[in-house]
Amino acid sequence: MLRSVLAAGCATALAVVGLAAAAPAGASEIAPHHQMKTHGAQAATATAGNLSYGGGNVVTNPQIYVVYWGNQWGTGSTVTNDPSGEAALQLNFFQHAYGSGDSWSNSQTQYCQGVAVGTTQCNGAGTAVGHPASNPVGGTWLDSSSKVANRPSNAAIAAEAVKAAAHFGVSGDNAEVIVDLPQGVAPSGFKTQYCAWHDHTTTGSGADLPYTNMPYITDAGTGCGANFVSTGSSGVNGTTEGITIVGGHEYAETLTDPAPSSGWTDSTGYETGDKCAWISSGQGASTIASLNGANFAVQSLWSNNFNGGAGGCVVSYTSASNQH
Repeated sequence: MLRSVLAAGCATALAVVGLAAAAPAGASEIAPHHQMKTHGAQAATATAGNLSYGGGNVVTNPQIYVVYWGNQWGTGSTVTNDPSGEAALQLNFFQHAYGSGDSWSNSQTQYCQGVAVGTTQCNGAGTAVGHPASNPVGGTWLDSSSKVANRPSNAAIAAEAVKAAAHFGVSGDNAEVIVDLPQGVAPSGFKTQYCAWHDHTTTGSGADLPYTNMPYITDAGTGCGANFVSTGSSGVNGTTEGITIVGGHEYAETLTDPAPSSGWTDSTGYETGDKCAWISSGQGASTIASLNGANFAVQSLWSNNFNGGAGGCVVSYTSASNQH
């Protein structure tokens, strides 16, 4: 997805790519190439063909850490200001994304590292993307030490991810830090160009660190997934669908391309989620998926080995011969 280049590393986005950390917060921080754009601005990408391997790492043992950044979330140790219930829904979603009860993200285990650059089918070679056997959430933290700016820069978001990693005592490509922004905070490009993005930086010790910029998704309304999927009798709240659609998009792309764009991308630079974003009907349409007995709105993800190796967007994957 989008890629942003910070002083510390490169970034990708469910919607947008940023630029140098030294750039002022504003339109110059947004580069319109690798995007899962907001709904209505996403171009069709299926014609770009399958994902291919770029020579970098994938996530082999996924662990998720969430920081609620800013005292706008609350002033103690617990989130108290969250009118849409985003923190609880996001956490519940990731806590159910594991094992045989999660056939949605399992499609990404076909991708790997340690094979030749340009590979499109791992076929058991290399080291595969990991699928958690149990709850992958390693911890959450409310960083209420200060108020986050109304328009934080890419560099500030990266710095908060590094701060959170130090709090959790983690680093490396297997540790994804999600920086949740409070209601009303809008980094450059949010709502108008993108919904969220993921990037890669380094800690103070020089260790790798994938992280995600996750704004307050319901602030963007239908542009970032509200009421995108018919909920029927699923119990899913249509107004908050975007939280899991967007969050799932970034999670899958972090699994396969934690240091954009050194992992798995297509010939245009799009990642697994970008290629399947905002499909409303037909093959790969976003849907309500059951993850270990709980229902969530999700988008489909790209599968190279679907359609006899021609590839396509799928919402369920048990094996190469059992996916749809």
